[in-house]
Amino acid sequence: MDGPKAHVVGEADAGGTHAQEPVGGRTAEAAPAAPARRRTARDLLTLLAGIAVAVVAVSPIVRRWLGNEPDQRLVDLEVYRDGGRAILRGAPLYDVLTQPPQLLPFTYPPFSAVLAVPFTVMSWRAAQLVWTGLICVALVISVCYAFRDLLRRAGRWAPLAAGVLVAAMAWLDPVRDQFRFGQVGLFLLAMCLADCCARTPRWPRGMLVGLALAIKLVPGVFLIYFLITGRREAFGNALFTAVAASLGAFALLPSDSADYWFGALLQGGDRTGAVDGTTNQAIHGIVARILDEGPARTLLWLLLAAIVAWYGFAWARRAFQAADLQSGPSSSPHPPPFNGRASLDGPDSYSLVLAAVAIVGLLSVVLSPVGWIHHLVWMIAVFGALAGDGRDTRRCLLAFGLWLLFLFPIPWWGRALIGPEHSTVSVFAGQIVRDVFGLAALASIIILGKWLVERVEPRVKREDPSRREAGVGTLSP
Repeated sequence: MDGPKAHVVGEADAGGTHAQEPVGGRTAEAAPAAPARRRTARDLLTLLAGIAVAVVAVSPIVRRWLGNEPDQRLVDLEVYRDGGRAILRGAPLYDVLTQPPQLLPFTYPPFSAVLAVPFTVMSWRAAQLVWTGLICVALVISVCYAFRDLLRRAGRWAPLAAGVLVAAMAWLDPVRDQFRFGQVGLFLLAMCLADCCARTPRWPRGMLVGLALAIKLVPGVFLIYFLITGRREAFGNALFTAVAASLGAFALLPSDSADYWFGALLQGGDRTGAVDGTTNQAIHGIVARILDEGPARTLLWLLLAAIVAWYGFAWARRAFQAADLQSGPSSSPHPPPFNGRASLDGPDSYSLVLAAVAIVGLLSVVLSPVGWIHHLVWMIAVFGALAGDGRDTRRCLLAFGLWLLFLFPIPWWGRALIGPEHSTVSVFAGQIVRDVFGLAALASIIILGKWLVERVEPRVKREDPSRREAGVGTLSP
């Protein structure tokens, strides 16, 4: 796998130079390769320090949720294991419920149940430990892709910087919920970021998105992303992979596959939970907490979702196109045409590509009928796109502010303000606070698609004292 280390640490050595590949039909002059720097004892100590920081930060979260009451511990992992066990004993996959008091059904495509089979041969404790370890790995991969430019600027201190960033991201409320429930959100995030942001992937671009789509349907928004950004080969690879995996599951589990695609999938909220619950931060959830169930609520949801989708995908394309323009000569009065081959090497181009990917990832949450709080791990990509290489103070402050917002379970604070014992003002404020993560996700789409693009777009020539020049491989201003 074209791991993050190849893109984060290995791409910029002490000299910070590397060859530029052809982009958009223009071949940039290749820079001389920097001589390989020998690893020293200080490099090893830096690596160990980064690992130590991450472990110290993550350990309390892991201890908290692995030490939870047995019937409250990694309940979603229990769903996956029960799905795998249903396959092994030939039981109907979509009739299975977990043990009381949860009684959760299996709601994922059959391919997910097939992948869960190895966890059924482990003891429950071993499965929890392995799953939690994989979540940690996915978090590290996601952080390395999201903060690639900042880590490249850190140079030889990149392992320590990565450890600090992993620690900071681990304490986000959506990420803590990944550990709490044993969810797959960080796996999907890592797969989509690697597929869309790797400079030269060692796999057919689109394959990981296709696998993610076969595991869970929400990454299907990236098929639209590949189309609107001109990555048609990646679109074909993703679609082929998803169809091949789904057909393979259909051949193995024909009855369960028919039950899913023509039954369980259409049941929607009846199987996934109450759409008006606090944890549903999608547009549908926000609307459902205002209006009672009925045609008016459905129409309003569909209208708002259509508007957000239209502008969201347009802004994602605009961000990708701005990255494409970054590779053209800045002095040219006629920018080259959009060709869907954005550079990932420029100082701002990677941030723009990451912004496009983050927008689409957030769309997968807010447009879904149910977008739980733990699905908002996509905010990690938002923070990375805003922070960039850390030389723009305003972008970093905005990323830090959003990080603080998602550090606390604020929607549940709003829920505590609602009830017959509270005043009208308290209930009104509680309803707004209850939706704050969903509103912040919508605001992030606007920030990335409008503000960030205009701030770094090469055609916008504005001097800004908050944007400082920075060398590659150093943390100095």
